[in-house]
Amino acid sequence: MATILITGCSSGIGKHCALRLHEEGWNVVATARKPDDIAMLQEAGLTGVYLDYTDGTSLAGAVGAALEVGGGRIDALFNNGAYGQAGAVEDISTDVLRRQFEANFFGWHELTNLVLPHMRQASTGRIVHCSSILGIVPYRWRGAYNASKFALEGLASTMRLELRGSGIHVSLIEPGPITSKFTTNGLPHFVDNIDIENSVHSRVYRKQLERLQSAGGVNRFRLPPEAVYVKLRHALTSSRPKAHYHVTVPTKFMGVAKRLLPQSLIDRLLLGSG
Repeated sequence: MATILITGCSSGIGKHCALRLHEEGWNVVATARKPDDIAMLQEAGLTGVYLDYTDGTSLAGAVGAALEVGGGRIDALFNNGAYGQAGAVEDISTDVLRRQFEANFFGWHELTNLVLPHMRQASTGRIVHCSSILGIVPYRWRGAYNASKFALEGLASTMRLELRGSGIHVSLIEPGPITSKFTTNGLPHFVDNIDIENSVHSRVYRKQLERLQSAGGVNRFRLPPEAVYVKLRHALTSSRPKAHYHVTVPTKFMGVAKRLLPQSLIDRLLLGSG
């Protein structure tokens, strides 16, 4: 039975993918930060463990738990847990940006490097990162999150090249709008870290706040997390996993547009959607 370590499993993409892989016979080690969420995962038949990307001790503990469950092997890692810090770049302090990177980038790198030696020992493994459409093109008011995903894209793509011939494959899944609590979970970070009323962008922020409080509003392109699972399953089981998996129409469109259209036209599209 293959063993996979999945982060960010309290809800949304992480929870759905963990449960679906469990149904298909995977040995799933699913992580979360809150005790109630860990208990929920355990009640569902998964191995629920604590992990906080900003806590190195918890990263080592999660890897240790996965090795114990997997009999000394970790066959796959799905880095998924993240949050989105909204706000214009000029309104984001360096400390706030640093916290975004600790959770969305540095922690992912540390966890991946903890898992990698065990995959090298087995000469096989799958490392899958849940990136975003915002790792392909930037949206306004998402500078911190954009930057963390652009950085992830570069680091993961480099590692993919460096692992060529090792038996270990690295893939990036790049979803657009997916049904989850991601937008709602980002609300406290926006309210706590951005001076909404005293910003030159206060009018825009008030509209953003209304959208966040309505859980993101209606998006006709939004897909259920099963759309991500389909790509994850291919990345984990195919003999020829892809380097990039685009999920949702906006991501597929922007992926093509970035290659074919002039930057001025892409900017017009982004200004109309951000």
